[in-house]
Amino acid sequence: MADGGEPPSGNIRRRHSAPRDDEDAVALEPGADVAFPTSYPIEGAQRSAAELIATPASQPSVPDSALRPVLSQRSTDASPRVRFSTDLERHVTDPRPRPGTAGVSIDEITQVGSSSGSKKRPGAPDLTVHTGEAHAEQKSWENVRPASPHTPPSPHNTSKNSPLSPTNRNRGYSLRRSLFRKNVFDQTSSPGSGIELQDGPGLPPGNLEKLDGTSDDGVTNKNGDFAIDISSAHANVLLPSSSGTKKKFGKGHVALPNYDKWLQSSEKRTTRTMQDVRAFGARARKFILRIKDIPPSTDGRHIDLDLTRKEPMIDERTNQPYTTNWIRSTRYSAWNFLPRQLVAQFAKFANFYFLCIAILQMIPGLSTTGRWTTLVPLLFFVFLSIAKEGYDDLRRYRLDKAENRREAQVLRMSSLSGNTSTSSDKGTINSSFTEPLHWQSIKWQDINVGDIIMLERDDAAPADLALLHTTGDNNVAYVETMALDGETNLKSKQTTASIVQAIKNQEDITNCDAQFVVEDPNQDLYSFEGRVTVSGKTAPLTIHEIICRGSILRNTPNAVGMVIYSGEECRIRMNANKNPRIKAPSLQSAVNRIVILIAVFVVALSIFNAVAYRIWKSRNEDNAWYLSNASVAFFPNLTSFIIMFNTLIPLSLYVSLEIVKLAQMFFLYSDIDMYDPVSNTPCEPRTSTINEELGQISYIFSDKTGTLTDNSMKFRKLSVAGVAWLHDADLQENQKKRLIHKTRKKEKEPAAKTLRSITNETAPVEPTTPALEAGAQMTDSGAEAGLKWQSSAKPSNSHQQLLTKDMIRYIQRKPHTPFSKKARMFLLSLALCHTCLPEVQEDGQTHFMASSPDELALVQAAQDMGFLVINRDVNTITLKIIPSGPDADPIFEIYETLDVIEFSSKRKRMSIIVRFPDGRVCIICKGADSIVMQRLKLASFANKKMVDIEQRANKRKSMEAQQVIARMSEQVDRKESIAGRKSLTLSQAARASFSVGRPSLGRGSIGGLGRPSTSGRSLQPVRDEVDQWLRERENNYRIRDIKENTPLQTPRQSSLNRLSVALSETRSSLQGEEMDDMIDETLAADDTAVIERCLQHINDFATEGLRTLLYGYRFLDEDEYSTWKKGYLDATTSLVDRARLIEEAGELIEQELELSAATAIEDKLQHGVPEAIDKLRRAQIKMWMLTGDKRETAINIGYSCRLIKEYSTVTVLDHEMGEVEQSIAAAVLAINSGTIAHSVVVIDGQTLAQVNEIEPLQMLFFDLAILADSVICCRASPSQKASLVKNIRKRVKKSITLAIGDGANDIAMIQEAHVGIGITGKEGLQAARTSDYSIAQFRFLTKLLLVHGRWNYIRTCKYVAATFWKEMLFYLTQALYQRSNGYTGTSLYEEWSLALFNTLFTSLPVIFMGVFEKDLSASTLLAVPELYTIGQRNGGFNFKVYLRWIFMASGEAMLIYFCMLSLYGEARFTEDNTLFALGSLTYTVVVIAVASKIQFIETHNKSITNVISMFLSIGGWFLWNVILASTYSASRKIYYVRDAIFLHWGRSATWWLTLILILASFYVFEFGVMSLRATFFTTDTDVFQTLEKDPAIKRRFEESAADELQQGWDRKTNKERDQQERIRQVVDELHRKEEERREGEVKELLRNRRREGETGPERTGVESGEAHEREDVDRILSKGFGRVQDA
Repeated sequence: MADGGEPPSGNIRRRHSAPRDDEDAVALEPGADVAFPTSYPIEGAQRSAAELIATPASQPSVPDSALRPVLSQRSTDASPRVRFSTDLERHVTDPRPRPGTAGVSIDEITQVGSSSGSKKRPGAPDLTVHTGEAHAEQKSWENVRPASPHTPPSPHNTSKNSPLSPTNRNRGYSLRRSLFRKNVFDQTSSPGSGIELQDGPGLPPGNLEKLDGTSDDGVTNKNGDFAIDISSAHANVLLPSSSGTKKKFGKGHVALPNYDKWLQSSEKRTTRTMQDVRAFGARARKFILRIKDIPPSTDGRHIDLDLTRKEPMIDERTNQPYTTNWIRSTRYSAWNFLPRQLVAQFAKFANFYFLCIAILQMIPGLSTTGRWTTLVPLLFFVFLSIAKEGYDDLRRYRLDKAENRREAQVLRMSSLSGNTSTSSDKGTINSSFTEPLHWQSIKWQDINVGDIIMLERDDAAPADLALLHTTGDNNVAYVETMALDGETNLKSKQTTASIVQAIKNQEDITNCDAQFVVEDPNQDLYSFEGRVTVSGKTAPLTIHEIICRGSILRNTPNAVGMVIYSGEECRIRMNANKNPRIKAPSLQSAVNRIVILIAVFVVALSIFNAVAYRIWKSRNEDNAWYLSNASVAFFPNLTSFIIMFNTLIPLSLYVSLEIVKLAQMFFLYSDIDMYDPVSNTPCEPRTSTINEELGQISYIFSDKTGTLTDNSMKFRKLSVAGVAWLHDADLQENQKKRLIHKTRKKEKEPAAKTLRSITNETAPVEPTTPALEAGAQMTDSGAEAGLKWQSSAKPSNSHQQLLTKDMIRYIQRKPHTPFSKKARMFLLSLALCHTCLPEVQEDGQTHFMASSPDELALVQAAQDMGFLVINRDVNTITLKIIPSGPDADPIFEIYETLDVIEFSSKRKRMSIIVRFPDGRVCIICKGADSIVMQRLKLASFANKKMVDIEQRANKRKSMEAQQVIARMSEQVDRKESIAGRKSLTLSQAARASFSVGRPSLGRGSIGGLGRPSTSGRSLQPVRDEVDQWLRERENNYRIRDIKENTPLQTPRQSSLNRLSVALSETRSSLQGEEMDDMIDETLAADDTAVIERCLQHINDFATEGLRTLLYGYRFLDEDEYSTWKKGYLDATTSLVDRARLIEEAGELIEQELELSAATAIEDKLQHGVPEAIDKLRRAQIKMWMLTGDKRETAINIGYSCRLIKEYSTVTVLDHEMGEVEQSIAAAVLAINSGTIAHSVVVIDGQTLAQVNEIEPLQMLFFDLAILADSVICCRASPSQKASLVKNIRKRVKKSITLAIGDGANDIAMIQEAHVGIGITGKEGLQAARTSDYSIAQFRFLTKLLLVHGRWNYIRTCKYVAATFWKEMLFYLTQALYQRSNGYTGTSLYEEWSLALFNTLFTSLPVIFMGVFEKDLSASTLLAVPELYTIGQRNGGFNFKVYLRWIFMASGEAMLIYFCMLSLYGEARFTEDNTLFALGSLTYTVVVIAVASKIQFIETHNKSITNVISMFLSIGGWFLWNVILASTYSASRKIYYVRDAIFLHWGRSATWWLTLILILASFYVFEFGVMSLRATFFTTDTDVFQTLEKDPAIKRRFEESAADELQQGWDRKTNKERDQQERIRQVVDELHRKEEERREGEVKELLRNRRREGETGPERTGVESGEAHEREDVDRILSKGFGRVQDA
């Protein structure tokens, strides 16, 4: 490299000493300016500095980047890697030491014997610089005192004292940097000096020697090992003392000895044989699925920038061309579809069972029912199921094909020659070659590694690209990675310095001589390792130069990149599940066990009959001359019995079930309540296999962005000058009607309570509803005037809020008051402190290009409040200000932009220095409240007040938690009931109102409705009980605000009272005099009071789930600014440590700030998300949120969607904080002790990766995760999401998991879960097309699970149980008949009738029940989500349920057979007692019993379908007898079928009377058992089936379910409600007509009275006679009728 040649051995020596290298490593060019690399592995103390300097160096990727040594975080991948990043944002000033590492990452710990056992990410470019001994003449470094891990950060020296790695996923620099600088600059240190690391993985400080063999003095005793001691003040790395060191992660045991001992004992139980079996299984799986382990490359993937390449590049790992860019999300390929489906189909034990029966039937002479009667239907049914699965996968293939055929612009060299330039739509490209170049549109699937791709604005990347050129400002391209990691912020991508110099425009691509060396494909979305060599100069490649597939180019005209990974080797596809499992319902395993039991029963019954035949033969057959030589051997006899009874397991079990599930799919698709009119998207089921599992979900794993949130940020609140304001410019006045049957009384505000009084509460302070009346339509309470916005996190804390438009009016009226000055300064800060660029559209509207939705929301809010940015260039910002209202003339002000100190994840703030139009210089800073607060002029006071506020908040949280625990402890759970109460329980209420659904015997009234039953009044306590029970659970243990004696309430309470009166009028805003009462100018002038209230508002905003920012400002003197500007200019032009110097310069100016205001941004949730999560939680479904976004955002969303409650205990697991295992263990103990009301675990992807590396810690973590109420995993990669789902699926037995997401990064977990739900959202259709079901909104999940899921589960369970019941009922009569024929195998039933029993005569009842059954109404299931738990505990079908049905079948079979035999078969007066008559009687009873029991006893939802099913089944049987009697051959003498129904048993009154008696006995038995069960074993379903018969209670259920069912009701799907509305309209019309009639009579009387007054005293003779009439008139007028009242 020094002489311009290529570096030897790939430019870098291979590392052998450090098993984990998480940093960047580059070489140093002798004689060049020292641009220090980010990290270096520690090879040993024997390397010299001269040898080090002889290694060539590379230039940093960004020219103005400065490299600052800070410690690295550990990588998320299990495999180690080399890191060599130079990104600016990777320098983090977190003042806390790394957890348990004494400030050193595990990546920096060099383990003994590493030369033999070192690890390195396979295929990573070998980029390592070895450090050696320091020269004796080097200068001595000053010792640095280690910082305590508990030392709080200083607001003035954060960057100087930051020894830690970043707090985000971006990696920083390592301790190896310090070694390098020490060896280069230190001239006096001794050869033996080094850096000492005292901590070991999983061991206490000082015990490292137990792990790596070091002695107590820190010196290693193995070859190649060393002791390292850091003493460099220049390195700015502070290590905590050993006494304060926290334990770190590492291989080995966790620091919990008892748990570790138990784990070791458990591991000993695993035998060597089991391990061998598992290893063999893994190898077999790889062989079957054609999974090949590809060896890593020697030095990464080498790709030359060569446009003349004609042949595809060869992958050195496989010696084959690199994989194509074709991707597939299908579950099967052409070659593995049939084998995998055959395995899946015959994994159903019934199919396997029938396959065995079919093989037996194929043996000649064994079957009495034919050789093909089982095999042919079996193959037909199996291949029908296979075809259905193939069609489902074919649809996925077509969707993949559509994506693979999208087009991209690729730079190609045409076949023409002689021209040196060509013109195209993309411009003219000059080439030094003789062949012209052009941009060609090709399909994505045809893209290869090495191709040059052009992306235009809003284009998606077709493959993983290394950025070559962009037309964006400062060579920066902005990409949206929402589909990869769920983040809404745009990511900046910038080319390396060498590429920038070589490719200044697109035409230079052809002349650029560059070679890229990149790591082998892997799953890591957050890091990248590689290098690029341009003209002999090497620079590192990081994730900031890579655009991954799925990213979308935003706010950038175009960008050009080279393909480095294609197809299935792209990052996003590497995270996908390449071999998704075949999903089978968990109910299938239960059915398989029952089938095995039945198979055993069939064999046992066959053996019994075969043995009984041998006994009968010895006693009777030898004495019967007509049976001579008719004996049958034991085995053929046994086989014939097995074949006879084999249909105890019906062949059509799974086929009919598929018909049922297809009908269920149709109901899902056609449900209007799950239809989204905005996107015109219904619920789309893509499989029917797992319909019933929708009713058994125990865990939901949800993505955040696009699934819970709406991908939009809105400025919602602000706190300025001590007053909080609501910004409602974007809130629409939608007075949507909502069903409510009773005007609820306002709850009285309770007085302040002591803790004891709170914990003693047993119910909310809500009055019960006296009566649930029908009819009234009311608007939402939240739509009242002044309550335009409710926090989704705290909906109960509704109160009047001041609006920003009133604030603007106040500023316009009084512009010179202290409040107005501070408010105006804040609005200026809002409009100036950002990096957004305005764009004027054709319609004159101004839109903004922003790197994050937060900034866009802030700038749009400034625009709403009259401060609009209309132009921004390099040096100025032009504002359009409307000082006197929208009708006044605007004022244009130009602010000079002096400097911008940009936001970074390390700084967590940004600042802008502007010159006002009056010449003043001002710095405006915005950032995280904890960061900006430390830079305020009153920082110490703010810290003190923040501590007080947090103490009050913690006290309140503790009191709330105790109250919730007290309430929860009072819920008396019964085994078969949802909840109990000290007073009247719901089951008692149901029994008390058991007759409520019976029709009234009173005379009819209008519309045919009966008079209200006299029992209605007696049922009022029941209705009140139900109402109170529902209120308690709808409030979800929500408690009222605990009053605090604090002066922080603003405005004053007296003013708030006047505010509520003012807003209760029709006005939408306040008048001037009213606003004067709202704002306290004396408070606005008091800085300490303003800070105190602002901090309280920030705390309130955070608990409402809003994202808070703090604004500060300070006016600068010209001298101060000039002095600082000089230092800042030196920092920006420095070639060494530029980033660190810029940050330090920013620290100097960002001090002594004045508080401007606090803002709160709402990450808008999708409509109905919090309510849906509440109901799912009530259904005992645990909710996990897995997101790629950062932790703070995830926690904020957790609060807003109510995943985290106000009283929740949040356990944050962070590897940087240390003591992870202790935190997990403490949380487990706390949860088990019952002292936590609601627990939430928060973990990031990097910590999760380290947890998964240590098996004991992994088991401990999942123990905690299973116990916790919710888990939030942030910064999770797609593979980590899938891993979490897989672990829960396997660890929690009998649990059903559901994963829901909308992006490509959610595909892996959707495929891994039992049930995968795709959201057809803004991130595309990738998740939807690979899911099992797709919906448009998260809120639809409520009805999908609680209603359709439960219905499908109950339907399927009843179908399976009823199928087994009818088979047992039918064939037990056959078995009982064998005692009457000598156990010879003679069938009681005619053979054709026997074959058609399942197909024609009893299939419709069970199918119709499986399709149409609704044990409870949708409103009841949505109002009472607790009913969902029946599926979670497998209560619909289990072994006990099966035994109950089989008991009924056995008893009823004996009842039917022996009644038939005694009443008809053995009766002396029987006209026809032939075998066919006996069989027909039994057959008829069974068919009628099956149809009536299933359709009218077991089916709760009665409709016309019940009648149709019975008619077709019973009528079909009699029709079949008619056909048989007409067509049967008379020569067949076993069964006398010919004319039997016409001439024989059909004319027998005894036959028909016996039929009636047997059926009556059957019904008496059924209803008797059912009554006993309902009385002594009452279930929740029984309770609510009775309760919903009461119209008032049913209306109460409908009120609770109105949010989910309102859309269907609006489309007239609530027939009962529509009928009641029509009746009400008729009654109202009659009342109106009666009122008009009586009003006319009164008017006529008045006119007559007036005429009588005009006649005078002439009628004295008749006055006495009319006196009585006038008295009647006066009496009538005194009462008044209609609109006429007596004056």
